[in-house]
Amino acid sequence: MLATALVVTLLLLAVTLASGLWIGVSLFYVGGISLFSFTSLPVERIVGSVIWNNTSSSTLMALPLFIMMGELLVKTRLSEDLFDGLTPWLGRLPGGLLHVNVVACALFAAITGSVNATTATVGKITIPEFEKRGYSDSLSIGSLTASGTLGILIPPSMPMLIYGVVAQASIGKLFIAGLVPGLGLMFLFSLYIAVMSLLDRRGGGDDLRFSWGERLRSLPKILPVAALIAFVLGSIYTGWATPTEAAAIGVLGASVLALLTGCLDRKIFWDCVTGTVKTNCMIMLILIGASFFSVALGFLGLPKYISESIIALGTGKYAVMALITVVYLFLGCLIDGYSMIVMTVPIFLPLVTAMGLDPIWFGIYVVLLVQIANITPPIGFNLFLVTGICRHKIGFISKAVMPFIAIMIAFAFLITVFPQIVLYLPSLM
Repeated sequence: MLATALVVTLLLLAVTLASGLWIGVSLFYVGGISLFSFTSLPVERIVGSVIWNNTSSSTLMALPLFIMMGELLVKTRLSEDLFDGLTPWLGRLPGGLLHVNVVACALFAAITGSVNATTATVGKITIPEFEKRGYSDSLSIGSLTASGTLGILIPPSMPMLIYGVVAQASIGKLFIAGLVPGLGLMFLFSLYIAVMSLLDRRGGGDDLRFSWGERLRSLPKILPVAALIAFVLGSIYTGWATPTEAAAIGVLGASVLALLTGCLDRKIFWDCVTGTVKTNCMIMLILIGASFFSVALGFLGLPKYISESIIALGTGKYAVMALITVVYLFLGCLIDGYSMIVMTVPIFLPLVTAMGLDPIWFGIYVVLLVQIANITPPIGFNLFLVTGICRHKIGFISKAVMPFIAIMIAFAFLITVFPQIVLYLPSLM
């Protein structure tokens, strides 16, 4: 019975996703058909309950607020100021301005939590500059494509927020747990750029020299955004504010910064509002569809069935995590990160907790896998995004990003062996 229900549910899901039906609608459809076919439960009442429970949560208020904060900062002149401000500080490192890709993406990640916004904004500024200065196309394109995904791992992160809602985990702890892995991955990217630039001097571009006076004069372009990020995350970490309250502070701070720099007018503000509404509606449709799908799986008993079946095989922790990793990398070729999280977490979380792994740790691990899936050839979403802002085709971009994918997979293995990399800061909260 359970095996039949699992096969039918997976086949229905594959068919609806392949048909091009919206993911949120597909999840509603498959969940409803599965409940109707294998149970006698009142499906319409369950649908109403799921929609209400997922849209009335005060925690979800943080979602549109963080999106609005990102929209305000990305669509104003602050992005260009940030690039100009970072240049004097990073230009003398091996690899020169290539490190701006990594650091700027990390900062924008903390602002927007969005891969799309981070990669597009930073890439439009840095790629023409790198081409003009003679930097290695492979290093510049690869570092941008990979660093753009830091928006998923460095808080505040939309995928972390979605995971926290689905897994009923502390969003504040998830945000803080992502800080060390995010900074660690950023350091490894920069280290790789430095090593490759030292090995091939031709790939490092021109030799830039800046005086300390120029560096100090660049600080006003960096410090406002850095202070806003630090205040938002610091208020969560210290317990002064909930994630929702911190998001509201972020929107206020971003608005003030945009007004003080004179780059916020009525049109830009309206664009930010409409962009926020569109993104939030898209995510909410996926979330409530996936929540209904998750409830349907729970009533059918499929998560427990899958967990018990895998545990019965006698495989160890590392073998199970390797299997989960392969599943996420495969799904990354088919669907977006939000859908991956809400579809898979109800299935894998019971299995992971049964092995004694922490749900907060698993949340960061899942977010890291979603990050990798975004740049996995042949159809990782960020690969297509970068083709729109550079003159290279997807084959070149895929080759350029492969060393960074290897770094991320190695890092995923590292946090599996040493989970305290993720859990140390949350344990202090």
